[in-house]
This record gives sequence, C-alpha cells and structure tokens, in this order.
Amino acid sequence: MRSRRAFGLIILACILVGSGTPALAQQKPQWMPGQMGLNAGILPSPGFTFVNLDIHYDASTFNGPNGNAVPVTGTYDVWAVENAFYYVLNRKVLGGNLGFMVMFPTFASGSLVADISNPQFPDLNATAGGDGLADLWVQPLTLGWHLKRADILVGDAFMVPTGRYSPGATDNVGTGYFGNHVLAAVTFYITKNKGTAASVFTDWEVHGSRDGTNGTSKTPGQAFTDEWGLGQTLPLKKDKSRLLQVGVIGYDQWQVADNGGTIPVANTGLTAPASLLPHYSVHAVGGQINYVLPEKNFSLFLKYEHEYQSSSHTQGNTLVFGPAWTWRNPKPAPPTAKPATAKPATAKPAKP
Repeated sequence: MRSRRAFGLIILACILVGSGTPALAQQKPQWMPGQMGLNAGILPSPGFTFVNLDIHYDASTFNGPNGNAVPVTGTYDVWAVENAFYYVLNRKVLGGNLGFMVMFPTFASGSLVADISNPQFPDLNATAGGDGLADLWVQPLTLGWHLKRADILVGDAFMVPTGRYSPGATDNVGTGYFGNHVLAAVTFYITKNKGTAASVFTDWEVHGSRDGTNGTSKTPGQAFTDEWGLGQTLPLKKDKSRLLQVGVIGYDQWQVADNGGTIPVANTGLTAPASLLPHYSVHAVGGQINYVLPEKNFSLFLKYEHEYQSSSHTQGNTLVFGPAWTWRNPKPAPPTAKPATAKPATAKPAKP
C-alpha cells in the first residue's frame, strides 16, 4: 500500500509539472508590501491617528519557479484604499506606549491575492476582477518604545476574511482565510539630530484554511515580509516648521512553509497535495518622499517601488500615497518665551 501511494504521488507530481497549472497557481500573501518604508519603527504619539493609504499594484509579468517569465495574458491591476485608525494610550506599559489599530473599511478593485490557474497561458485579468470591501485588519496589541537613538515597536494583528470570496470566482475581493500577523520594526537614528535614519519592518503571517474548487481546501503556507528604508530629513524653513524627508526603500517577501491541504489538478478531476506547489518570493526597491508639518502633526507621503525579481509570483510595481494626521492627547505644551534679561544700571559720571 505504501509503495502504491508513493507511486501515485509520483504520478500526480508528473501531472503537476506537465500540466503547468498548479505549478503556477500561486498567490500573494495577505500583507501587501509597500505600506511601511521610512519611519517604520515609530509608533504614533499618544492620542488618535488617522492614516489613509492609497495603494496601486500593477503587473504584466508572471515568473515561474525558476524566476523566468512565462507567457501570460492580460495584466494584474489592483487598487486598494486602506483607512487605518490608531489609538495610543498616554501611559507606559513595560516602558513603552500601548496602541491599538483597526484598518477598515478597505475598498479594493480586484482580488488582493493573485490566483494564477490557466493551464496554458495564465490570465492575470481573471485575478483582478470585481471590486468591493476587502478583509478586516485588527491590531489589538502594539507596544512602542521611544529611545534616545531608536524607536522600536512590536505587535500582533489578525486578518478577518470579511471580503467577498467564492472558490473559482473571478470577482473575489477578500482572501478567503484567516491570518495571524506578528509584527516588529525599528527605526535607528544614525545622526544625533535624528535627521538621518534607517528603518526595518518585519511581518510573519500564519494562515487558516481556504476553500477551493472541486471540494478541495488549501492552507496557504506561512509568509515572511521585510520592508526597509534609509532616509534624510531636510528643513524647508529655518524654524523647522516644514520638513522634507527623502530616501530609498524596498521590500522582500517569501513563502517560508509548505501549503497544506489539497488542490485540484487541471483537466483531470483529480486532486493533489498542496505541498507540491513551489514557494513564491518577490523583491523590490524604490524611493519615498514625505512632506511633514511637525507642529500640526500632519504629513503627506509618496512611495514607488519596482519589483526586480520574483519566482512563482507576479512581477510589477507598487505605488502608495496618502496623508497621516495625529490628534495628540494630551496636547503638547506651547513653547514658552524666554524671560527678558534686564540690563544692569550704570551710574552716570559726576560732572566735574
């Protein structure tokens, strides 16, 4: 019986390789890279913060497991409008500030995870159809420390599959499965005045099961993402009431564990272990520019990153822009004017 099962797995593996369908049927993980970049390790100041991220991802290339492009039709073109609401307590927990965040509603035009399943020529258009509200992101725990030469944060979040998802549909918006995300980030200030800073952000995500076609179910393999940035802040006014921050940014994303469950084998009516699918990866580099009004706790940001390498994954470009605004609680005390220093009186010389 063991030898027969082994022989059957070999036959299924040959079908996978020969048909090409499941070998290409990869997906992007839940975390959309490009959201962090510069200042990734900085938790917002105590109070309420609103961040709007408008994300556009486009790709007309899909690379196979060896990193070479395979023939495709159409383009994978997705917009996502994310609205993040932070609340940070004005009290210390383990020496840091405790914060909470929820990201909703998130409007998306097209599925935020790409399923490539055409046997001969993958249709990227089929993965980016439809629009609507995507999944709910909840981050119930974030701790941030503001140190002399660094800002550090750690957190845990989960993705709830509230977006529309149906196995095999071309108008999906949600991912169709739960995900838990362990987050960590640091921003290190290279110069004493904090004008030059380097940042690294990491996300490790573990997934639940997702329904597939033909009665199958797949548990997407765990994924790891890092986003990094190196930036310089320049004063636009002498009083530093207006700042410009520019820098180079990038991201890397890998599948780090096998898929679980089963997948359908194209044109056969059979199923195969999802663990036979190759792991995906993608790497990008680009730039970011921020316009900051420190006294008003307001900023505008613009990021662009080009994916220069990928395997079993689309390869394209990521554009992110939007505002961030913090209502601090308590409000910072206004700067106090220095008291005038009285000049010592001098006696007039007596007339001779």
